[in-house]
Parts: sequence; C-alpha cells; structure tokens
Amino acid sequence: MRLTAGGRAAAALLVLPFAAALAGCGADGHAATPAPHITPSATATVTTAPSGTTVPDALPASVPVRVSVPAAGVDTGPLLRLGLNDDGTIEVPSVAQADRIGWYEKGVTPGEVGPAVLVGHFDTVNGPAVMRNVGKIEPGDTITVTREDGTRAVFAVTALEQVDKGAFPTDKVYGRTDRPELRLITCGGEITNGHRPDNIIVYADLTG
Repeated sequence: MRLTAGGRAAAALLVLPFAAALAGCGADGHAATPAPHITPSATATVTTAPSGTTVPDALPASVPVRVSVPAAGVDTGPLLRLGLNDDGTIEVPSVAQADRIGWYEKGVTPGEVGPAVLVGHFDTVNGPAVMRNVGKIEPGDTITVTREDGTRAVFAVTALEQVDKGAFPTDKVYGRTDRPELRLITCGGEITNGHRPDNIIVYADLTG
C-alpha cells in the first residue's frame, strides 16, 4: 500500500499532501480475499449517517496505542507509527505487520482537532489482513482509539467511500476540519495485476 500526505502544520492540522493513493494489497499467485463492495459502481459514492449530535470537546495530543472496530472484528495494538517515504508517500505496515494498524504520526493524534489518519491492509500476499472485514462497517458504528495517556477517543462512522486510487480525495481526507475526525484507510476492488485498484476510506467523527 502507498499513501501520500503532507507534514504537520500549525494548530495540529495536516498540510495537504501531494497526489495520494494506497497500493499493494493482494498479489499474483495467491488466493485473493473476496473483495469488499462499499459502492455499487466504479463511481465514488458516499453514504452518510444522520448528524445533529453535540460536538464533544477536543482532546489534548496523546499517541494512539490501540484501535477497536467491533463491526469489523478489529481489536489491535500497539499501533505502528508511520512517517513518510522519500517520495512523499506515507509508510504503511509491512506484510509481516498485516495484522496491525498504523497511525500517520505527522498528523494529529486521534481526538485532537483535525483528521487523524489510520492505515491498515485489507489483505497481502499472505492472505487476509486486519481490515479484511471493512465491508461490514456501516455509518453509526463505533471506532475506539485507546491513547497513551489512558484516555479513549470514541468515534462514530459517518461515511464510507470506495474510490479508484487515481482519484484519491486528497483534500477530503487530509484537509482542515473544525472538529476531531478520523480516517481509516485500506484497499479494495478486485485484484488487477497483483494489486487492488481502489481505496476504501472510513470517515468518523469524535463522539466522546
């Protein structure tokens, strides 16, 4: 997988990245995990949950150490700390770390104002990975991030989006927000030339 992003900015907001994409899920010569189907067609579609809830106070910075997504059967930690590759793309978990989720440490920590970004494999050459059940996540489901200071940031999923990697919504994923938000990114689509052509992006807002 590959994903491009910018560095940390004032007020703990992400600088917008260069062109962005995740790649590297699945490979030739291996039985593929059935592809998730987040959208009914190749055209990006976003499903959004009802809003109107009170915005909770943002949390101070604290490194995330564990992530739980009950709807997808995910409960994993410690989180990997991901930086940038030389070409400006985000580091991603290695194949050997496919059961773990990484946090983009040049962005905000989950619970701070801004979009905190988590990345996990859907599958690898070795088979299904931590985000293999991403297709089971729906708007309204919770994502809980346990932080180094002992607090928990609880997010509610607001939308899921499946897009071609060539049309990655950079501004939407990394752009400024006025509240604490979360992005959980993995791969999707049927394997083509050894890789999955799409990204699946889970968007969530802090609820407590």
